[in-house]
Amino acid sequence: MNSDMLKKGYTRAPHRSLLKALGLSDSEMEKPFIGVINSFNEIVPGHIHLREIAECVKAGIRNAGGVPFEFPAIAVCDGLAMNHKGMKYSLVSRELIADSIEIMATAHPFDGLVFIPNCDKVVPGMLMAAARLNIPSVFVSGGPMLAGRINGCKAGLSNMFEAVGKYADGKLDDSGLREWEENTCPTCGSCSGMYTANTMNCLTEAMGMALPGNGTVPAVYSKRKILAKTAGETVMDLVQKGICAKDIMTRDAIRNALTVDMALGGSSNTMLHMVAVAKEAGVEISLREIDAISKATPQICKLSPAGEHYIEDLDADGGISRVMKELAKKNLLNMRLTAVEGCLEDRLKAVDESKRFGVVRDIETPYRPDGGIAVLFGNLAEEGAVVKQGAVAPAMMRHTGKARVFESEEAANEAILGRKIQPGDVVVIRYEGPKGGPGMREMLAPTSNIEGMGLGEQVALITDGRFSGATKGASIGHISPEAAEGGLIAYVEEGDEIAIDIPARSICLKVDDAILQKRKEKGARAPRQELTGYLKRYQKLVTSASKGAVLTD
Repeated sequence: MNSDMLKKGYTRAPHRSLLKALGLSDSEMEKPFIGVINSFNEIVPGHIHLREIAECVKAGIRNAGGVPFEFPAIAVCDGLAMNHKGMKYSLVSRELIADSIEIMATAHPFDGLVFIPNCDKVVPGMLMAAARLNIPSVFVSGGPMLAGRINGCKAGLSNMFEAVGKYADGKLDDSGLREWEENTCPTCGSCSGMYTANTMNCLTEAMGMALPGNGTVPAVYSKRKILAKTAGETVMDLVQKGICAKDIMTRDAIRNALTVDMALGGSSNTMLHMVAVAKEAGVEISLREIDAISKATPQICKLSPAGEHYIEDLDADGGISRVMKELAKKNLLNMRLTAVEGCLEDRLKAVDESKRFGVVRDIETPYRPDGGIAVLFGNLAEEGAVVKQGAVAPAMMRHTGKARVFESEEAANEAILGRKIQPGDVVVIRYEGPKGGPGMREMLAPTSNIEGMGLGEQVALITDGRFSGATKGASIGHISPEAAEGGLIAYVEEGDEIAIDIPARSICLKVDDAILQKRKEKGARAPRQELTGYLKRYQKLVTSASKGAVLTD
């Protein structure tokens, strides 16, 4: 056992004495040591209940003859960090999470690990750590919150942000806005739509690193506690069989996850995270390869913000196993892969075909013939840009308009709320990329305000930053190279014509090359920043969004 480095032989008597200071008995010394990484904290609604989940995991480990040791991981709530300086620290937390887990699990050798994430950067950060450490590992998330209800209709956080735009446009009064505020997020858990956190938890399940139900069973259901206990028991089985993280996180498993992502119409942030996770697993995957997966995968789900269904509805309709069963009918997945509880193919046998609620469409009648996410290329994005095309109105799939240029999210948001953006415009927000931000902030506030003010089918927004999974509309992010790296987005000027053609996977600045050359010779004016601490170090080390915004080796 890996933990024998701590507890076997006469030279480890000092180590055993320290372990006995924890209250460990001699019989416990003979059992496998299992690390339980708990991202609980008291500020993130998706994590407030994770102490209870951790206790269930530890009960499962003890049930199966192991000794659990809990230790923490940080977690940022993107909703709370949105639209202010705090969002600069969201994406960057992913690397800190992976690094800190590597430190803890290497300094204190464990035989297996159970990861308890829930929200946006925690899931990919923990997946990166699992691949890096490569010991038996199981994931069990805290689960999604239930949808809110406004005037008898379901609602989620994306609708709440849109309500701000409606208020600014005079469509909601004070009491109406307060009603949204009090009813949108009714329980603990990751926000209720197919936003980034839930997308990543679903993909962890699709990859085989988590048990069926991990991505969809609501946080407040008793079934979530049972799932946590089973995860604790499952890691003990993996330890006995010697199945490690990278035995599961193979190229085919990662491609499976990306295929499910396209079928779900998941968050565009997965394009950052899955590239980063793949790199840690020793798998090279490019944006072009991901777009090829998208072109071959029908979108068979439309959940909030793209549709009216929520994660609780997907769970009731059979969850990710149902989605995978539909995709398998067209041989779009490799189901003969190892999952934490056995062969991935066995999950399909548990799907009850007699219970259908219409959330997951039949593969023969999809919402669209290709996937929910598209990668665009062109002179504005030579290395690629990403759009959640499954949440774009048909009228905006092709759009040409005049650039309205802003050097920050705040400046753009002020213009939107100030009614300075007109139908047909293309809002350009730059110097918000991994280096330029730094930290590649999400742009949920401006995109939601565009939607809330009734411009969602008339205005596009492009940025070298990124978008929340709750974003909908013609919102094109991850433009690479970013402005801070000399990308063409740095040289766009007010009134320039920008042509977007999502079906053709194209985004171009329609300015003569000679004019662009003169602009480049003159140079771009990047906003001045006084950086300190972690952001200063991060800016020096972070790579392009097209490479997953990972840090240089």
